[in-house]
Amino acid sequence: MNLTPEQIAAAHKANLETLSGLTNQALHSIEKLVELNMHIAKQSLSDSMSSAKKALEIKDIQQLLAHQAEAVQPMAEKIMAYSRHLYELAHETQASFTESAEKEFQAGQKKMNSLVEGWTKNAPPGSDAAVHAMKQAIASATNVYETSQKAVKHAVQVAQTNINNAAETTIKSVGAASKAVKKK
Repeated sequence: MNLTPEQIAAAHKANLETLSGLTNQALHSIEKLVELNMHIAKQSLSDSMSSAKKALEIKDIQQLLAHQAEAVQPMAEKIMAYSRHLYELAHETQASFTESAEKEFQAGQKKMNSLVEGWTKNAPPGSDAAVHAMKQAIASATNVYETSQKAVKHAVQVAQTNINNAAETTIKSVGAASKAVKKK
């Protein structure tokens, strides 16, 4: 089977469109990351200035300890929130790329099925076993792909749950430690 120049051009065009879409997705994710980091930088600067002003008003060690205890929990919460935002951004980007990959896989699968059907129609007599074997191989590959996709999605869900649980535990621990320092 020979490919015509039109088929080659169409394949190149499709590949270029896919590349363009993936590049746009990556740039969108980078843009969100830059926005998040700018927000955090501005907020950190403001918090630092506020903390420095309060520190200049401290007159004894008890006030210093209380000031430090007050700063610990909000800082830990902000770090955990930042981590969650980063994870969500990475997850969103991964999901977007996965969706694109699934679309490409499905399109490729349709093309492969079309080719196999074309070969089947033109197959010489007695090649039924070879055609059946090829169809089985394609079906097996599709099944493996779908199973692996389900496993990856499940692993991502488990990781999300574990991260959320760890974040909640850390925030509670920092809060308890902060309260203990304030009591001293």
